[in-house]
Amino acid sequence: MTCEQALLFLEDIRQRFTTVVLDEDEYWTAINEAAAEQIVGGAIYDALIGRCAIKAKATTILTWNVAHFRRLGSDIAKRVQTP
Repeated sequence: MTCEQALLFLEDIRQRFTTVVLDEDEYWTAINEAAAEQIVGGAIYDALIGRCAIKAKATTILTWNVAHFRRLGSDIAKRVQTP
């Protein structure tokens, strides 16, 4: 994918979806909770996505990476489904 194609794709997503942003305290809490559960590396991004889903009151998190999300606590795990 070229840079131009990636930007077009991201712009399309931006127009169709609502962006959910964590504030400083929410971000810090999510990182601390993940660290307490020994969640490191790229799985931290899953924890942040899970926290955004909670903030947005999402009922479902669609992912092919179910195992990573299910270890992030029951509030996130109960929302996880495979597409």
